[in-house]
Amino acid sequence: MDSIAVVHPTFEKLKHSSRWLHAAAALFILTHALSHVHRQEMPTIYFWCQLLISLDIFILVLAGRELLLLPRVNLFFRLVEIIFFLVIGLIMLLAGNWTIAVTHLALSVGYSYLFYCERSLRKKELLSLHHIGVTIPGLPESRFLLWSQINDIETSYDSIRITTSDNQKLNFDLRKNLTFAQLEQIHEFCRHYLGKC
Repeated sequence: MDSIAVVHPTFEKLKHSSRWLHAAAALFILTHALSHVHRQEMPTIYFWCQLLISLDIFILVLAGRELLLLPRVNLFFRLVEIIFFLVIGLIMLLAGNWTIAVTHLALSVGYSYLFYCERSLRKKELLSLHHIGVTIPGLPESRFLLWSQINDIETSYDSIRITTSDNQKLNFDLRKNLTFAQLEQIHEFCRHYLGKC
């Protein structure tokens, strides 16, 4: 059975929240820059680097959501944010400012997790039926369900609904409507492995 491109709700939320995540990162960076503008222990270049990075991210956010939905652009800026928060955290740790250090290191870890999840968004969200089970897209990784873990699969030309053995309902809209042959093939899998459909 070929894989079917689906719209995964969690993936879509993450894709569309990237604008706000970038804006939050830019705001954190700008706040940090302004809090260090007159400190003697920090070099002036430190302030200007933070200011330029925050303004750069703000410009990216204002440039439009379509630009942020491009996977490589989004991943590049996520990587910049990770490095920035990590470096600030380490500098604050060496300076003995534990609260700010832990906060920035935690932000770096959080953005690293987002980077990890967003890397999987570069691939299409695919649902695949196999002879031993069904692969469904998920974050941070796809999930595999054996046929014994599935109670029911309801399929129409534009959606697939899977009910698992623990009564979890997984609903997926399709990116492209199924052909009659594809729909019949899925029904054949269901009849063979579930005894229904």
